Amino acid sequence: MEEIVKHINDTNASYRAIGAGDAKNTDLFLDNEHYELFKDAGEQVKVRFNRENLTKAILFIASILPRKYDNSATHKTINFSTAFVFDQIAFLDGFFTVDGVKVDSRIQIWNARKDVPKANGEIDKRFYFNSLFEEIEYTNYKGERKSAKFTIRNYLAGGYSDLHIKKANNGIFDVWITNTLEPYNDGKEKGLEILDTTKPNPLQRIFYGAPGTGKSNTIKCEVDDKNKDNYRVTFHPDSDYSTFVGAYKPSMKPTGVTLASGEKEEVITYKFVPQAFTKAYTAAWNTEDDVYLIIEEINRGNCAQIFGDLFQLLDRNSDGFSEYPVDSDSDLAAHICKKLEKSSRTDFPNGVREGKKLVLPSNLYIWATMNTSDQSLFPIDSAFKRRWDWKYLPIEDAGKNWKIKVNGHDYEWYAFLESINKEVLALTHSEDKQLGYFFAKARDGVVDAEALVNKVYFYLWTDVFKDYDFESQKAFKKANTNEPIAFKDFFKKGEVDEVMAEQVLINLGLNRPEENEE
Repeated sequence: MEEIVKHINDTNASYRAIGAGDAKNTDLFLDNEHYELFKDAGEQVKVRFNRENLTKAILFIASILPRKYDNSATHKTINFSTAFVFDQIAFLDGFFTVDGVKVDSRIQIWNARKDVPKANGEIDKRFYFNSLFEEIEYTNYKGERKSAKFTIRNYLAGGYSDLHIKKANNGIFDVWITNTLEPYNDGKEKGLEILDTTKPNPLQRIFYGAPGTGKSNTIKCEVDDKNKDNYRVTFHPDSDYSTFVGAYKPSMKPTGVTLASGEKEEVITYKFVPQAFTKAYTAAWNTEDDVYLIIEEINRGNCAQIFGDLFQLLDRNSDGFSEYPVDSDSDLAAHICKKLEKSSRTDFPNGVREGKKLVLPSNLYIWATMNTSDQSLFPIDSAFKRRWDWKYLPIEDAGKNWKIKVNGHDYEWYAFLESINKEVLALTHSEDKQLGYFFAKARDGVVDAEALVNKVYFYLWTDVFKDYDFESQKAFKKANTNEPIAFKDFFKKGEVDEVMAEQVLINLGLNRPEENEE
């Protein structure tokens, strides 16, 4: 076997734009029978590309645009434009320039992978090449100096392309591409690579529901536990633009002078101090990986005051970028310009790298939580609401099998929630004041009398029942009487009275687990 022809399906060719990150589409899978051509070449294979061939390949891709562009940070479609063609040709010109001299061919090293042990101890029998990227400096069609990565996968059109590899002299393999006019799928790549077919997460989403429904924990599982880069802020009534974006603040700066007292002299100076939004914004523009800005309790602050003109950035286009740029003030612009000066991204809109214009990138996610029981603090207007996706977290059994332990008896935590929430709904005609599964935190699966009274009963007493006629509810009644329980009745000599705490559970008709067993 001296030559192979590999038809390229979408598995090997989900188009990568110039400047795309390394997180996805880094490997090139071949059929196992093709291994015969390379088995004596070692773990690293020298391949040679031809300038004219790759130029024709990229022009063919241009002719069949739009093409899907899908990597870890961005999900969009590349449409035809003259800018696309000019930039691609400029990039190839940079790739086929060595030490300032234009060349007709280039050699690249590919790592051959077969029979590789997996983390679980199994052997990966697939044959493929990886580490296909090579950093290239080039001058784009605008005359700007740029840096991006070359990979053969940029020039393969799934369904249309055949990849040819032929053994040449001196252990080198010539690589070139031919294209067909009618796409097809030969079915040979099924199962080679796990494709990300999940629906992209919404860029702006508010998780809302009653207290204790697990809103923050839902975000934590999506972001923290998957090692996503994230920045957190909690809104409150005193939050404003400066605490969200940043502001000039005084700080002490050493002068290098030692005073007579022996102390080092310091003077007051002012510098721009970035806050959560600006930190997340610059982090996102410095990478193509996902970055999350997480806003806890978004409705506990005045969103119009906090976001200011950033409100306009929340309108995203189909590519995930802000539809309408915002002018930045000089202090913020200077800070952003410094933070982005070493960014390797090549998709900056005009003025963004310099900090003069603000545009949210497609890999910056803004997620927030909203406790519906607090929605009266700072109501969110409809113009703000429509710029977010909303995710309701209902009150439901989380399956933790938590127990309430009080007065020496055990009660089912979720059974209590179901019963008390019926009382709350009947009294308030609203779900907002109901309790979610995680309203209290269990220790070793147990909500004890202290937590039950001081957290749960106290909330019910102060935020729910105190504004209503106690005669219309049954939970807070003393035994064998219609007399209401005063909150002080839950304590004796400063300690929780567990008999009185249990009375509420009895009033709700809850059975002890041991009684159910009988």
